[in-house]
Amino acid sequence: MSGIYLHIPFCRKACHYCDFHFSTSTKSYADVLASMKAELRYWAPAWEAKVQTIYFGGGTPSMLNEQDLRELLDIIRSEFDVEQGAEITLEANPEDISGERLSAWKEAGVNRLSIGVQSFFDDELEWMNRNHKASKSIESVRLAQKHGIDNITIDLIYGVPASSMERWKENVKMALELEVPHISAYALTVEPKTALAHSVKVGKVTEPSEGEAHAQFVYLRSALNEAGFEAYEISNYGKPGWHSVHNSNYWNGVPYLGIGPGAHSFDGDIRRWNIRNNVKYARAIQNSVNWFEIEQLSVRDRYNEFVMTGVRRSAGISLEEVRVRFGEEYSAHLQSEAERYIENGWLAWNGDRLCLTSDGLFFADGIAADLFLV
Repeated sequence: MSGIYLHIPFCRKACHYCDFHFSTSTKSYADVLASMKAELRYWAPAWEAKVQTIYFGGGTPSMLNEQDLRELLDIIRSEFDVEQGAEITLEANPEDISGERLSAWKEAGVNRLSIGVQSFFDDELEWMNRNHKASKSIESVRLAQKHGIDNITIDLIYGVPASSMERWKENVKMALELEVPHISAYALTVEPKTALAHSVKVGKVTEPSEGEAHAQFVYLRSALNEAGFEAYEISNYGKPGWHSVHNSNYWNGVPYLGIGPGAHSFDGDIRRWNIRNNVKYARAIQNSVNWFEIEQLSVRDRYNEFVMTGVRRSAGISLEEVRVRFGEEYSAHLQSEAERYIENGWLAWNGDRLCLTSDGLFFADGIAADLFLV
């Protein structure tokens, strides 16, 4: 099994917190899309794994015109071995969602929508430099449901300095009232070279409070658990049967092919990443010049990646799987490094599996880094 990720590197506005690759200029749109189609055809002959998922991320994939979306999917279906009923996800901003576009997306084959809600408060959306109002988020979710798209996930952000615990509870309440089967929630982080980082540096904005973010995280997990959601990964919550197949495969080390500027690929042995520049990416493909870099992954690299994704999953890390995949040295290292976190109650053994406890969940990334072999 495998997945295909298509990076659509265009946005109408730059969200203050975002460090993904994107451009607010669409001058290179036609060249980038033509090059993405060419890139798909380039990799197809060598990509033998059956494609189980297709994911349009960004940027803002809902800025794609309907013809380009159809053509990209038609190329994938004709050039790759695509599983019947494959999960096809499109990330969409609320302001791009209309009845006409929903019908076109469905007709093209999209069967899962990821809607960038972020908050149900207009002033918080303005603080983030989002391009929509809260009312449009509610309208867009209900419109998608009306058009027969049941597999919907919405994104929320917690730890926002402009927010509060009471507001966060309202955000969660509204998300549940929309009756979507999946919710992704991310802590606001200050990434280098973003507008938010600059605002924090010059004192215009208060740095997000880790204590407040932790309290909101704890509340979220409790509320969603009570509502029947399964926390199958630290930032992802789904009703039974509604987990993201694409993201689950990524966390489980399933190969994926990345298409577009800045997209990454992984086949189990190598990691490849494309140029993070729209014009240079398109020009390189047009001129048949390398548009990507490749890293051959060592056993240590693969172990560290396995730990990084495994710690974040509710299933945790299987010690036997570590032993089989990487050898006794890595199994012993994992047990040794985990001991201090077991003693302080942040990690625990569940049979053969090393899992985060409820106290350790919020600190997953730091714990994972300490379990690495460096």
